[in-house]
Amino acid sequence: MAETSAFREAVGGWANGGPGERARELAGRLGVRTAVLLEGLSDLAAVETLAARQGRDLAAEGVCVVQMAGAMNVGRYALTLGPPGLGLRLTGLCDIRERPFYERGFDRAGAPADAVFACSADLEDELVRALGTARVEELVHAEGDDRAWQTFLRQPAQLGRPRPQQLRRFLGTKKGRKIRYGHLLVEALGPGQVPAPLTHLFASL
Repeated sequence: MAETSAFREAVGGWANGGPGERARELAGRLGVRTAVLLEGLSDLAAVETLAARQGRDLAAEGVCVVQMAGAMNVGRYALTLGPPGLGLRLTGLCDIRERPFYERGFDRAGAPADAVFACSADLEDELVRALGTARVEELVHAEGDDRAWQTFLRQPAQLGRPRPQQLRRFLGTKKGRKIRYGHLLVEALGPGQVPAPLTHLFASL
């Protein structure tokens, strides 16, 4: 796990203009063959939680999941990790509105764009719809966030908005909340509830 974290850090440095020797060394030592490009930390939390639930050791399978701190960085990460850089197979998960960034980035790196799996709005939207709003509100209550949730609902901008949209917005209103719920929402999924983009991503690995 420590070496995986070190690899991610080295890749981030390389993608942002630093040297690539450390990333190359660690990729060889870890046997990395596939890189999964994610927009941010909440997506990483969800993907790693689902892998654990499915009993999959992605590192042992030669898969490294990398969060890029924003979809607009995908071009640099694809060049770093894909054929022009480490030569890894690339796949990714993104919000539907960010898919053009991924497709252009993958194309520039010589990687197939059909390896990108897009969520209908974003991953939180997929997870809220999979669980249903009542179940998500139960989780909010169980996490001790009920008071913050009720305060949020009284905001003028939230009046009359559909409950799924309110929940998605609430998850992003406090630093770290999306990451925490990225884990919790996946943990709460029942049989047959895994959203299609995640199902397709894991089937491709």
